[in-house]
Amino acid sequence: MFDSGVGGLSILREVHRQLPAESVVFFADQAHVPYGPRPMLQIQGFSRSITAFLLERSAKLVVVACNTASAAALHDLRQTFPQTPFVGMEPAVKPAAATSQTRVVGVLATPATFQGALFASVLERFGRGVQVIEQTLPGLVECIEAGDVDGAKPRSIIGRGLEPLLDRGVDTLVLACTHYPLVIPLIQEIAGPEVSVIDPSPAIARQTARLLDERGLAAPPGHEGRTEYFSSDDPDRLQSLAIRLIGLPGTAAPAGWQEDRVVAVERE
Repeated sequence: MFDSGVGGLSILREVHRQLPAESVVFFADQAHVPYGPRPMLQIQGFSRSITAFLLERSAKLVVVACNTASAAALHDLRQTFPQTPFVGMEPAVKPAAATSQTRVVGVLATPATFQGALFASVLERFGRGVQVIEQTLPGLVECIEAGDVDGAKPRSIIGRGLEPLLDRGVDTLVLACTHYPLVIPLIQEIAGPEVSVIDPSPAIARQTARLLDERGLAAPPGHEGRTEYFSSDDPDRLQSLAIRLIGLPGTAAPAGWQEDRVVAVERE
């Protein structure tokens, strides 16, 4: 499982809840976070190298726990690693369109997610009959990476971002960045109880379970899964945030970039 930073922890939390027997290697590319403003070709290169690193650690399935990387690189990854099953993030426009009463849906994501062909495909398939309003929340990923999930700054960013959506009658919010489920309580508080907030994590965990079962890759019942955290910046900070944000401890180790490869780094 990989993300640009700690956002993928929202997916890890749900995968661990639904699939406690599975061991997870989680890589956070915190040396390059955030991915949102980066060129798509660069994100594709990062994603290929990270996938190779995970496969070297015997990964049997890779969860691209990042909407930006999914939008930019998921198709490329499936072509580059045809024997590896991938689970990617798709903005949950389909369930939002099915449940919205006002027929106005807001999607919260990074610029790269909105620019990708994946989002255009989702709108084409599932966005008919509803008005879909796109909104970015600049600075929110950085707040979450710093562990600030309920302070004045994220509150201000979310408030400014949601105000024009609420003014236009949005009654359903799609969280199309894996960082954002980590601040659902704040989003829900600001949006109000009449607005539904869709967290994609449960659906991603179910898809992961389905693919593992289909391919005979599921861990045996009763097996106790372990969690390994790798970060291209500070693995101890990643582990500390994982314990604080999702309550899931694990081992932590550094993994650095050497040219275009990700390699495990021995601690000094």
